[in-house]
Amino acid sequence: MSGVGDASRVVLSACSAGIAGFAAAFTPLAAHTVGVPMTDPGGGDVTDPVAVITGAASGIGAACAERFRHDGWRIAAIDLHDSDADVRDRAPVTAAVDEAAARFGRIDLAVTAAGYYEEGIDVADIGHDQWDRMLAVILGGTVNTFAAVLPHMLARGEGSIVAISSELALAGSATDLHYVAAKGAVLGLVKSLALEVARTAIRVNAVAPGPTDTPLLAPGSPAREPEYLATLPLGRLVRPDEIASAVYYLATEGSMYCGEVLSPNAGAVI
Repeated sequence: MSGVGDASRVVLSACSAGIAGFAAAFTPLAAHTVGVPMTDPGGGDVTDPVAVITGAASGIGAACAERFRHDGWRIAAIDLHDSDADVRDRAPVTAAVDEAAARFGRIDLAVTAAGYYEEGIDVADIGHDQWDRMLAVILGGTVNTFAAVLPHMLARGEGSIVAISSELALAGSATDLHYVAAKGAVLGLVKSLALEVARTAIRVNAVAPGPTDTPLLAPGSPAREPEYLATLPLGRLVRPDEIASAVYYLATEGSMYCGEVLSPNAGAVI
């Protein structure tokens, strides 16, 4: 039950297409265009690291962008809001990443935070279009971003990828099965790709947030009710900046992590 931004915009960094076999295995699921507004904290040096962050307009993605920017990273922030970018479509995602790579000269990190959440839906009530869209945005968007950044990382011989999943992928949920299935598939993708690229010094890991205080949790969400919060050992929702700290750790100090899942969840899953 993470709170992430919905699909994809760009605020400047670096990346591109997919490793042999990986990029060819998946096809774009939608067709949209990409706009790339670029930002650089204080006119950074060409040696300053670069992060591509999807879903960066709000929630966890925005918190990640702010945390890395604060620490001197250059950011390419991809989000659907304000730019028509859509992570479901591989071509514009690749074009945006390539543009960021050309302008910044490197890609050090990709964070896939693009997504959305629908809760309180029984499996029998999840329509075909709802299944397709959820899988296309969350799983397809993650795949498309991975495929876009990997060539740039492989060319440099290093890099880090952090996918945002959900603690529901670890524990399950009775009323949002399509979301849980998509987030669970992301974990399988992360573990498999981590094995494939580990010897290239590219690390692939995941963060699986628990219920997080972002706009994706509606004001009337059961996760905001005192009765639910009382079931959490910490008794509160996780803050987006706390998730961003976990992502930052994996990207910087967590050099021993490979194909692993950190789950900051206020004790929702122990």
